[in-house]
Amino acid sequence: MIKKILTYNSKKLREKSQPVKKLDKATLQLIKNLVDTLRYSDGIGLSAPQIGVLKRVLVYEYKKPKESLDKTSDLSLTILINPEITKTSKKTAIEEEGCLSFPNMFGQVERHKKITVKALGINNKEITFEASDLEARVIQHELDHLDGILFVDHLKNPKQIYTYQI
Repeated sequence: MIKKILTYNSKKLREKSQPVKKLDKATLQLIKNLVDTLRYSDGIGLSAPQIGVLKRVLVYEYKKPKESLDKTSDLSLTILINPEITKTSKKTAIEEEGCLSFPNMFGQVERHKKITVKALGINNKEITFEASDLEARVIQHELDHLDGILFVDHLKNPKQIYTYQI
């Protein structure tokens, strides 16, 4: 079911999410709602707090448009439960980020280029994997949401936020 995405003025986005204790029907429904809402909203990543649920769950997926000259690789649908970053690269990159909770607002954010992630997968088994570039950026962004941190918190100057219509 498609859910309303909370916007930046919601206090809930500043709260810390709680770990998922077991993969029950409610958690599976939350995951379905996140995937439906992400796809409907045409975003790349979405975390449970963005739809008002303070649980440590995030989803992401990216399929570039057919005519796109973008060299970024597609990202298949990934569901992470209780994710944590266990290792980060020293190398970072500053790139544009936006957020479904900040419609049409963007800023340049510095993130680690590579990370190692540990989480539970949809099959309730622990997974560990390395992510780089766009995938690493999306995971870091969404994991921040689970801790009540927003991408604008990473801007050196709040006036560095900009808008444009896509």
